Formats: sequence, structure tokens, C-alpha cells
Amino acid sequence: MLLDYARGNKHQHELSLLHRLLDTFKAGDLALADRGFSCYTLLALLWRKNVPALMRLHHARNADLRRGKRLGKNDRLILWRKPKNWERRNIPLRLWKCIPADLPVRVLRYSLRRPGFRTRSVTLVTTLLDPESYPAEQLALLYARRWQIELWFRDLKTSMGMDVLRCQSPKMIHKELEMFFIAYNLIRCLMLQASQDYQVDIQRISFKGTVDSTRQFAAALAQARSRKKQKQLIADLLRILAADLVPDRPNRREPRAVKRRPNPCAYLTKPRHKFKDAQHRNRYWKNKPRKLRA
Repeated sequence: MLLDYARGNKHQHELSLLHRLLDTFKAGDLALADRGFSCYTLLALLWRKNVPALMRLHHARNADLRRGKRLGKNDRLILWRKPKNWERRNIPLRLWKCIPADLPVRVLRYSLRRPGFRTRSVTLVTTLLDPESYPAEQLALLYARRWQIELWFRDLKTSMGMDVLRCQSPKMIHKELEMFFIAYNLIRCLMLQASQDYQVDIQRISFKGTVDSTRQFAAALAQARSRKKQKQLIADLLRILAADLVPDRPNRREPRAVKRRPNPCAYLTKPRHKFKDAQHRNRYWKNKPRKLRA
């Protein structure tokens, strides 16, 4: 489910936008993020809200596992110190004053030999400090699930068509985004309901199949003349979703690649009355690198 979001311009980092959403986190939640969010300020603010975090260690931090208290093989308990400069942290001064002077973190390195991942060895940082309750292997497998977030973004952008926003003004763009988010959560609610009613794994319910089935049932639901008929149609929709499951594909490779080939036509870079069609547009140079044209 998509609970909240923050808007910003192209010059703002996602980390500064996340600071606006800290009130969304509740005690007992788990923050799972990539290395772009791995910083002292965010970990300390989440720890202050009793929200543990698991992230990949930032590339600028020292990954030396020879210091700190040894918890196991490639598993260390290290004390991080609060940075000195507040101006460079992109957080309000009131939050900066609430951050403690030091923070105990757990740094561990684990090798993941799974297809579809770019790295075989990852260095993680977490505020889950107990090595018995939270073994290093389980934390590494949990972080490997973070790639599902990218697939959920793909569902939102590609499967639902949010990759191209069609409104012109900023106000209408914001409305269009919110409508996409509402529709996305509606699809997720249907998948969850079908999973609970028919006792099937929600990971095996197709998001694209749910979108297509919902579109097919939408007209019939709108024309239903009674509440009883609507409930019957919704029950049929949930039954179809639970019956049409995707195959169980553990460790399936999900490359970040575009499947559809680009159109060979030229770009419309001038007004229509001034634009001239390029000859032999099936060999338009934009779709073929210069070094390969020979």
C-alpha cells in the first residue's frame, strides 16, 4: 500500500523529502531503504521514534569491520558519532537538537548469491542490535526483498501508465498523481481481499491481471441495479483474481531494462508548419549510435 508521499523539485534529494514523512512511521515499524538514505540523522530520528532501520551502508562511510565489538563473522557493533555541521544536513534545527550525540549501530557484511542482483557482497547497517534475535543471514535476506519496492514502482508507472503524465499545469499534475495513487491502493486492496478470502499468497496474484480484470468488471458494476448484484460481481472478481495466479518464481531475475523497442520516427522539435519529415526515417540516426552507423 502507498501510505503517503512528498513532492519536491528536481534539485531536492529524496532524503530531504523523507524528513517530511517521519510522522508516517509508527513505533514498531521497520524502515527498509537503499544506501541513499543511510545517514546518521535519519537513523537517529527513526531510533528516537522506536522505529528500527535496515539499510545498505553508504559508499562514503568507512566499511572497516576491524573496529567495534565483534558479534559474529563480519558482524560488528559500532558507535557512530553525531556530525558537527548542521547546515549540511537538510533538516530543521529543532530536529537536529533532538538527535543524540552518539548512536550504536550494527554493521554486517554478507554474500548473496542470487540471480538478478548486481552485487554478491553487501554491507548493511541496522539498528537491530541483537544478533540472536536478528541473525545476519535473515537480515541479508530481508534486505534482498527491498528490490520488490522497485517492482512496485514498475506496477505504478508501467502497468498503470503513470510514466507519462498528460496534464499541463502543476495543480492538475498533482491531482493526476493523487488519482493514480488512489487507483493503485484500490488494486492492492482487491489483491489483499482475494488473498485473505481464498487463502492464496498475495505475491502470486498478478497486479497487471488485477488491473485488467477490474477494468472489465467496472462497467458491469456501474450498471448493477441493486446492492446484492454489486456484491455478487465483486465476489466473482475476487474469485477470478485468486484463481489466475502467476507461477511461483523464487529468485526470478528482474533486470532494469526496457522491453519495448523505440519508435524509429524523428522527434517533433519544431512547430508542425515548420517541421520537415526526414527521409529514410526507418534509419533515423537518433535510434542508432554514431559509432555503429558505419
